[in-house]
Amino acid sequence: MRKRKTSVAPAQPATPPQLLSIPEVAKTLSIGRTKVYGLIREEGLPSVKVGSMMRVSVVDLQKWVEEHTQRAS
Repeated sequence: MRKRKTSVAPAQPATPPQLLSIPEVAKTLSIGRTKVYGLIREEGLPSVKVGSMMRVSVVDLQKWVEEHTQRAS
């Protein structure tokens, strides 16, 4: 029997996610999930709803943290 040549796709570099789940945001900020929801609701942390799931943009999270860090200083 002749072996079939299989082509393997070249490895793609892993691209970081553009949207984070609430647990990922909580882990990034070292806070609980409930606190993340509170920041969205009460402190203006930008979020987007994808279907029934809440997501936070990595870029928006970085900007929000910078703005709130400057305010606290």
